[in-house]
Amino acid sequence: MLSQHSKYLSKPELTYFQRSLKEFHRLPIFYGLPKVHKEPISLRPVVSTSGSLLAVFSTWIDFKMKELLPLIQSHVKNSLNVIEDLKNIVLPKNALIFTADAVSMYTNIKTDIGISTIKDFLSTNLNKIPENFPHELFLQILECIMTHNVFSFSDTYWLQLTGTAMGTPSACSYATITFGHFENSIILENFKHELLYYKRYIDDIIGIWLPPSTNARSSWNNFKHTLNSWGDLQWKIEEPSSSTTFLDLEIQLTNNRVSFKTYQKEMNLYLYIPPFSAHPPSCFKGLIAGEIRRYWMQNNPEHFQKTLTQFINRLLDRGHSLTNIIPILMETAESIDKQRHITNNSKPNNEDTLFIHRVFHPYGLSRQDIRRLYSEILEPHLQFNRMTIAMSRPTNLRDLLTKASLTLPQDINIQRMIQEHNTEPRP
Repeated sequence: MLSQHSKYLSKPELTYFQRSLKEFHRLPIFYGLPKVHKEPISLRPVVSTSGSLLAVFSTWIDFKMKELLPLIQSHVKNSLNVIEDLKNIVLPKNALIFTADAVSMYTNIKTDIGISTIKDFLSTNLNKIPENFPHELFLQILECIMTHNVFSFSDTYWLQLTGTAMGTPSACSYATITFGHFENSIILENFKHELLYYKRYIDDIIGIWLPPSTNARSSWNNFKHTLNSWGDLQWKIEEPSSSTTFLDLEIQLTNNRVSFKTYQKEMNLYLYIPPFSAHPPSCFKGLIAGEIRRYWMQNNPEHFQKTLTQFINRLLDRGHSLTNIIPILMETAESIDKQRHITNNSKPNNEDTLFIHRVFHPYGLSRQDIRRLYSEILEPHLQFNRMTIAMSRPTNLRDLLTKASLTLPQDINIQRMIQEHNTEPRP
């Protein structure tokens, strides 16, 4: 397939496939994660495709799908996009807000419906898609991924027969585009007068509903029925009200305006990186900087101060000290102030950048040591304009103790256990 359609692939794409296909590929592995907060405890099924041949092609499919996502009118990247959309909007007096949550979205997107929907989406938006987009290769690989998801469980092997291929990197984009095509053509078209705002992040919908002056209940029921009319996919739809929770936001309609604050689950344990962890220092710095930026964007000054205070106290509970935290807080605050006045969003060219990757060790070479050695020895002989050091964390106890691949004792056989289970008399 690649050789037949190579003229539609860019040089970086060809290089990606050339490098990836030379590597050793393992078979995807099935395992389950216990949902300990449920009663009774249940398992979340997971297929680990990392390092598999399927993941090589699915990663490329995901990359190409991201070119198509702007064509989905309901698509939203994160909660900050929702804030940008709604923070300055003036609402009519009858406006109400609602959310909807899909029931097992990936499982309930049937393979034949999903693939046919993608085909229809590509043909419908043909004049909006770049001319060099590899339509035929894209559809061939997509169908291969969705219909050949083979994985192992101990000494047994399984083929997924329906639903979105579990564990595939393109699952999120696939779910966004398949149902998004239905939203573009049916939902947003049929209810354009009632939906002042309608966005979706994968399997979570947020909308602002304007009840019509007549037959308001009938109109809402019609919307819910239409939303649940695409294949087997069903949605749990919240009744419209003046407040709701969406992703990590608490949203309130007050005085014809939309207000926000950070939503945090009661069961969140806030198990932040402890001070004596062997993570690179940049991980802890990035944690603090990322959280502060998020809190600043999501809250008014009063809620920001309260949420930030809670965050600092949780870090102290994990064993960190104010002496180490305060410089990072001040540096992040200064960076946020500077970025508010910067309009240049140009990014450096990666082809002119040398990337040096190392596994971090608390007593190993520091970034400063590497930069000094690079400047003294390598830089005069290389043609790169800049150098970036990427530090990854070392293997930890969790990696060693929670492997997806299990080795059973010799006297236990999964096939025999399944046969015995199927032949047991039912009560």
